[in-house]
Amino acid sequence: MKATHLQQGEDAEKYCREYLQSQGLKLVSQNFRCRLGEIDIIMLDQTTLVFVEVRFRKNSIFGGGLESITPAKQNKLRKTAELYLQQNRQYKNARFDVVSMSKNTQTSNVKNHKHWQQYHFDWINNAF
Repeated sequence: MKATHLQQGEDAEKYCREYLQSQGLKLVSQNFRCRLGEIDIIMLDQTTLVFVEVRFRKNSIFGGGLESITPAKQNKLRKTAELYLQQNRQYKNARFDVVSMSKNTQTSNVKNHKHWQQYHFDWINNAF
């Protein structure tokens, strides 16, 4: 059995992926890991490869998702993305997006709503 925070993180990434797919992006990879770090989700937005960092927040007491990505974390993500691009030379354009998520308190109790609709998404294109 996983710790609650690990399960919440996995769920957030899943629902973020579903949300981005509903916005027209296509999944390329998820949880790309190497010795340099990890990229949560890699998607394709037409011809642009998108490296997505997912941040789930129960509340904003300690700031939002974008503020939680320090310069050191950005550097780690860049180096990990560089390695990915070296291994996947077919991609010519790339960007870094951040999706900050929180529970949507306005979700109605409609039976046929998608699970990702339980969340509020703050999607920042070209975040850094």
